[in-house]
Amino acid sequence: MKIGNFEINQKNRVFKIAEVSANHSGSIERAKETILAAKNSGADAVKFQTYTPDTLTIDSDNEEFILKGGTWDGYKLYDLYKEAHTPYSWHKELFDYASKVGIVCFSTPFDSSAVSLLENLNTPAYKIASFELIDIPLLKEVAKTKKPVFMSTGAASLDEISEAVETLKVNGVEDLILFHCISSYPATLEDSNLLSIPFLRNEFDLEIGLSDHTIGSKAGILATSLGAVAIEKHFITDRKKISPDSSFSCEPQEFKKLTKELDQVKKAMGKFDLVRSNSELQSKAIRKSIYFIKDLKTGHKITQEDIKIIRPGFGLHPRYWDSLIGKQINSNVKFGDPVKKELIDK
Repeated sequence: MKIGNFEINQKNRVFKIAEVSANHSGSIERAKETILAAKNSGADAVKFQTYTPDTLTIDSDNEEFILKGGTWDGYKLYDLYKEAHTPYSWHKELFDYASKVGIVCFSTPFDSSAVSLLENLNTPAYKIASFELIDIPLLKEVAKTKKPVFMSTGAASLDEISEAVETLKVNGVEDLILFHCISSYPATLEDSNLLSIPFLRNEFDLEIGLSDHTIGSKAGILATSLGAVAIEKHFITDRKKISPDSSFSCEPQEFKKLTKELDQVKKAMGKFDLVRSNSELQSKAIRKSIYFIKDLKTGHKITQEDIKIIRPGFGLHPRYWDSLIGKQINSNVKFGDPVKKELIDK
């Protein structure tokens, strides 16, 4: 997948996405501050969510519309989305500002009106949220754009993921990355189940990322070591500025730390091969080899008492030990000389 000038794959460094979500707290200026802070913290992209309370739910007081437990306990869905949404009227200004400061900007649509808006802004990609993975009509609408798609898999069964992947592919999506995701806010490390990353990669033959709702950088680091090619974290300029997502969002200094650590982990992973560094190759000289431990004359037949397997490694490989016994030497040797092939009669 290519987003802007960045190619997202196993060979490249991890693609880092700062999810703004509700962390603008109702202020377009704060949204801009967040975009700039994300850019300066090492993010490759910022992401918004494109919906209104009326496109996502209805204004109902029925019990099933009231959230119970967790970060948003007691919230009515409509009221939560009213507080958290990014107004449609802000989008062009925010996309233009992101372009001005030099960071990729895209969004998560939640209905067809959001897709239309984002297409008018020439979004470079789409993100499908975990809970929208089952919205097949929405997936078809996004797929028609033929833009690259990131899709989170939180709370989904394997069959549901399969149906969503097939829907996107059949309807035109060629570039698709799945995000392993735990839809808890915040999620715990104990519940992260990061081995789902190689499992999903094997199951769907797709690159996998992580939409990370844990606190800190451990999950991102572990995910990278398991082959994740992209990491998404909720991002906020200051957690003291309370928003619906602030409690599980990453501050700039934390995102900078994460960026540095992810890049270090990616470098440490190296290649899917047995590759030795130059510094390690130099260390081979300390390995064992066969040395003479006596002064010997030309024509002498080697015995076990004449040679020894010791460090360093400038003599013959220890595998030749048995074949050396009984062989004649064709030159005088001294105690401490390495055994070389040219010293031994054929």
